[in-house]
Parts: sequence; structure tokens; C-alpha cells
Amino acid sequence: MSIDTHQLLMFTAAGWLLNLTPGPDVLYIVTNALKSGTRAGIVAGLGITAGCFVHIFAAAVGVGALLATSATAFTVLKWAGAAYLLWMGVRMLLARGGGGNGAAIAAAQSATPVVVSLRSVFLGGFWTNVLNPKVAIFFLAFVPQFIAPGTDNKALAFVLLGVLFNVNAIPVNAGWALAASWMARRAGAVQRGMHWLDRAAGALFIGFGLKLAWTDAPSA
Repeated sequence: MSIDTHQLLMFTAAGWLLNLTPGPDVLYIVTNALKSGTRAGIVAGLGITAGCFVHIFAAAVGVGALLATSATAFTVLKWAGAAYLLWMGVRMLLARGGGGNGAAIAAAQSATPVVVSLRSVFLGGFWTNVLNPKVAIFFLAFVPQFIAPGTDNKALAFVLLGVLFNVNAIPVNAGWALAASWMARRAGAVQRGMHWLDRAAGALFIGFGLKLAWTDAPSA
């Protein structure tokens, strides 16, 4: 399977640009890095990357095509994803006491991160991504543009480009985590605003959930 170098470079550049764009994934990484340090932010990013692999392989075997053409399949996953985002947002808005904003403030003041379960952080990132049908539609719309029409095994090419996209996203996600944890340690304004971190993040997650809920299924 031949790979056009120019197309590959364009694909890589486009992928980096898209991963730098703020959205639910970036918000999840930054929130965890601010509250619990760089490692939590990186683990959040790895969870999101794992979720992307699900979409890549599903799209390669036709599930992405099903979501693009079946209003029922799209609607079911859309509402599941929206419900999950809304649940996360409400939970953040209602967080209080030692396990929520109070702990985040203490961490900012003492430069000691809040202790969290990295497994929970990973799974949170994973499900945030898996339950968003727009990710599946994105891969189905974006990746084939870089596959040459004469490619013999288009499914394999799709998987390889999808894996490349995900691998390229890892340093970008890690960069978001490093930047957020650096701000939490050194920026006084960020530290003083930690009390509102859960509420602001919760409101944004609710917004993303509502936006997803109102997303129309793509035309067949």
C-alpha cells in the first residue's frame, strides 16, 4: 500500500490542529490536570485516546457507516453520550466538601495535587469519547479524504491513518496536561479561581451534552 508523503504530512498537520482545538476532550484533560496534577491530566488524555481507537476500528468495520446512515443508531448513541456528559456536568456542579472544590483549593494553595483514582480518570476520558457519536462521524468524514482512490485495502489504510491520528494526539494531550498543571502550581489567579473550577467545568460539560443532544443525524 503506497503512501503519498504530501498527503501524509497534510494529514498529520490537520490532526494536530484539530487536537489543539478546545472541546470536551481538552476540557476533561485540563480539569483533571488542574485538580490532580500532570499525571492525572496525561492519564485523562490516554483514556480519550483509547476511546478514539474504539471509533477508529468500529468505523473501519462499518459501524461508522451505520451511524452515518441510520438515524436510529445515531440517535441511540447520541442520547447515551449526551446523558453521560450531562451526568458529569451535574456531578461537577454539585461537588462540595473534601472531595470537590475544597480539596482543589487546598491543592492549589499547597502545590499538593488532589489524590484521585487514575483508573477512574482513565475510564472517564474513555467513556466521554466512546459515547460521542460525533467522534465516529468525524473519523468517517475526515480520514477517507487522505486515502488514495486506487488503494487496494481501504479498511487497512483507514485503520493505519486513524492510529497515526491517535498517536499524534498523545503529545498534544500531554501538552495540555503539562500547561494546566504548570498554571495550577504557579499562577496565583488560577489558584484563587480553583473554588469555581468544578462549577465552571460542570456548566461546560452540560453545555456540550445539550449541544450533542440537539445534534441532527447526518443525512443518508
